[in-house]
Amino acid sequence: MSYLSFDKSALVNLERSLRSEILHTNRSGAYTATTLADCNTRKYHGLLVTPLPEVGEDNYVLLSSLDETVIQHGAEFHLGVHQYEERLFSPNGHKYLRSYDCQLLSKTTYRVGGVILTKERLLVSFEPRVLIRYTMVEAGAGTVMRFHPFLAFRSTNSLTHENGTADTHTEPVRNGVKSRLYEGFPALYMQFSKKAEYTQDAHWYKDIYYMKEAERGYESREDLLVPGYFDVAMKQGESVVFSAGISEINPATLKTTWRKEESRHWERDTMYACLRNAASQFYKRVGDKCWLLAGYPWYKAEARAEFFSLADCTMGIGRPEYWDAIMNKTAVGEVRAFLEGRYEDIGLEGMDEPDVLLWFARVIQEYSHYADIKQVAAQYGELLYDIIVFIREQRHPRLFVHQNGLVWTDGEKRPATWMNAMEDGRPITPRTGYIVEVNALWYNAICFTAQLMRETGKEQRADMLDYQAELAREQFVNMFWNGYYLDDYVIGSYHDKEVRPNQIWAVSLPYSPLDRKQQKAVVDICTKELYTPKGLRTLSPKSGFYRPVYIGGHKERNRNLHNGPVFPLTIAAYGKAYMRVYQRSGASFLRRLLVGYEAEMRELTIGTLSELYDGNPPFKGHGGMSYAPSVSGVTGIYNSLQELEQNADNQPS
Repeated sequence: MSYLSFDKSALVNLERSLRSEILHTNRSGAYTATTLADCNTRKYHGLLVTPLPEVGEDNYVLLSSLDETVIQHGAEFHLGVHQYEERLFSPNGHKYLRSYDCQLLSKTTYRVGGVILTKERLLVSFEPRVLIRYTMVEAGAGTVMRFHPFLAFRSTNSLTHENGTADTHTEPVRNGVKSRLYEGFPALYMQFSKKAEYTQDAHWYKDIYYMKEAERGYESREDLLVPGYFDVAMKQGESVVFSAGISEINPATLKTTWRKEESRHWERDTMYACLRNAASQFYKRVGDKCWLLAGYPWYKAEARAEFFSLADCTMGIGRPEYWDAIMNKTAVGEVRAFLEGRYEDIGLEGMDEPDVLLWFARVIQEYSHYADIKQVAAQYGELLYDIIVFIREQRHPRLFVHQNGLVWTDGEKRPATWMNAMEDGRPITPRTGYIVEVNALWYNAICFTAQLMRETGKEQRADMLDYQAELAREQFVNMFWNGYYLDDYVIGSYHDKEVRPNQIWAVSLPYSPLDRKQQKAVVDICTKELYTPKGLRTLSPKSGFYRPVYIGGHKERNRNLHNGPVFPLTIAAYGKAYMRVYQRSGASFLRRLLVGYEAEMRELTIGTLSELYDGNPPFKGHGGMSYAPSVSGVTGIYNSLQELEQNADNQPS
């Protein structure tokens, strides 16, 4: 049995198989996503979901699903699964499921009497095209496969319903048809690698139910159009490839295209291999630009998430070419455009958030772990110095340096940090004024920039930065240290004393403003009050505002979001801080922590990590199906442990 495999007992139990999701991406923003049972439970699910800039800014579901039917001796066996009510499913194709494996490709095996059929899925790299390969492992004579395409042609942020506007007609193309439900959309080409007999028979399938949307308090019923169906005769041992894309393809090349794309995939036979694959799925290349998406299915390229995750999702998984594509060929230019006020040249969302430039400095610092420091200084030193000057000269629209050397931001009306949930147009967690991790990042950025200035021989600049850093360090301790741990933020005379994970960055960053005793105190209180097997809680259970479970409608979930649930994005900082304080003696503790994440590889979205988890047992996962800061956080822990063990092996006996 492979690392990521599921047997019949897990698949036919819809309570289990509908909870676990499948995600594949094409590294240019398109994806395919569904559940283990091939039953869509979100409006974001679909076989082909892709950006369509000519239509709008969202992702768009073109092909929602493709239902298969095995026909033998006139008898029809329907393999599809759709939910229509809370407990009504039709057809009941899950009863034919025998196994699911995702070690290399997403592969489902069905058994219908004497027929054994496999279905494998992949996306064509950098092209909005999904391929599905059907292989008739065992079959009798006269077996026919029938395919019903369920079309949506709508934004992932909306649902569609039966209407008179949809164009239900199709036009023939080689080994298939093309369909375009609405003006303004591109046509969807549905083709097979062998001749398929198409029958026009348009029907709306009404009131398909998405339970994940219902759980979240959103509209949860949709009507989907099936324009007709394809019949393909198949014999034992034969494979047929189905293609759906927004351009026509030569059917004779489909099997070659399949083999080429298959060769690009990595075996997911270990936790690290899963993290490596998950990290690479966040890449988005458009023309000569490349970004790191914050996650799937609804996230875009966001500045904070990109800079937070980039080093571990490129250099940390052995993909330096993507560091170059994302950082050097795209991000550096966009940061420079922000400093110069050329906002129209910025593709990243949220570049003006108060902490973003400081996370940018931090990711360059992380990169220096993989590169020669002199090269880093030559390549990025001037830009980082310009960032420090930009902030110090009060040119940043949302971050201000005060005379005490610390940075201040207004988070009352607009969120200032990653704790950014909103209600009625205002932050639910209004972290404002002097914010602990923002100032820790500021101090670290000044110190690191001084280091780079010395590497390039700019001693006067380095001395000035060192003076500024020392002022910030002294004031940081005076401002945030309350004798036991760090206050979360300070505004006027108010010191927010809620125990939150943000203070951990003041220990984990290479340049910490805290002494050893203070560092240990911060790590210990985070361990005692915030630690869970999935990472650090966003708020201590001792708080009267503690709300650990991410459930309910939109407002309730937002109120809970940063008041108890666990975000794995904090875990790399926690791991670095823990090893800084406890050194090698902390390694076994962190290995046990990784075990908790390894279990998640088979739980929610197969082979990757979700955005957040409940703060109380059983620590159920929620939010985005796959989230870059979560993947990077756990990858960071993994790499830190590997380095620690390697250094131990290299020590003389």
